[in-house]
Amino acid sequence: MKIFSYVLLLSVSILTYGQKKVFSNANPNRPKLVVGIVVDQMRWDYLYRYSNRYGENGFKRLLNEGFSCENTIIPYTPTSTAPGHTCIYTGSVPAIHGIAGNGWYSRQLSREVYCTEDSTVSSVGSMSDAGKMSPGNLWTTTVTDELRLATNFRSKVIGIALKDRGAILPAGHAANAAYWFDNANGAFITSTYYMKDLPEWAKQFNNKKLPDQYMQQNWNTLYPINSYTKSTADEKSYESNFASAGTSFPHMTANILKDKYNVLRSTPYGNALTMEMAKAAIEGEMLGRNGNTDFLAV
Repeated sequence: MKIFSYVLLLSVSILTYGQKKVFSNANPNRPKLVVGIVVDQMRWDYLYRYSNRYGENGFKRLLNEGFSCENTIIPYTPTSTAPGHTCIYTGSVPAIHGIAGNGWYSRQLSREVYCTEDSTVSSVGSMSDAGKMSPGNLWTTTVTDELRLATNFRSKVIGIALKDRGAILPAGHAANAAYWFDNANGAFITSTYYMKDLPEWAKQFNNKKLPDQYMQQNWNTLYPINSYTKSTADEKSYESNFASAGTSFPHMTANILKDKYNVLRSTPYGNALTMEMAKAAIEGEMLGRNGNTDFLAV
């Protein structure tokens, strides 16, 4: 009986202490905007190998003021982009969140299924089928979904990427919007899962025709080629002939890339375009200015 009393008192004490802690942190100082960035094929050691190239307010700041999780494993295969994005934003694995690859065979449908395909929705911002996408194949919630739920949907969540799966899966089920690049018209589009028409700021961004401007430029290195001492040689036997523009820098792509928007994804201009779209979304959606924590997944 004494033992039971001690346990009961201890339990009450713990509960009381926990209640005080919750009450004292009822109004924590939350961030205005969280930006989640996933860089495809960027190994963790690149943060150190190329550190002399990084600006003080970029990767260096993340390393100096943040946390670097390096002792990790990927407990699934294949390590494609779709399950990668999904595992990061759900904290789960394909067996639970349902995204087993960029595509997989469905025994129910007797065919290959693309990770974000959805025949029940239509393209918004394009006449192509590139917008017939949604997070419908995702089984679990994401951290972005939980943010929306925790704030009674007052927080805004936007996903932006060149690939549809890179925008849709991180943004989750309850996102305000996800935008991805359409190779057919060189514009960022979405689907009727999110909206019936593109917002005015997105239309204005597409009207700038930035992909056309990028594709009029040749692709050369940012720094003198002989300064890249921590990378392999410029020309290697296993390289493919990029867009028929040769295997070494500079790639004379100005005339070759005309109207070939899909090639933009394989150049640094694809990153530049994504960044400009992200900045336009921050301004157009007034992210971080509504009194709740917003989330931009890039």
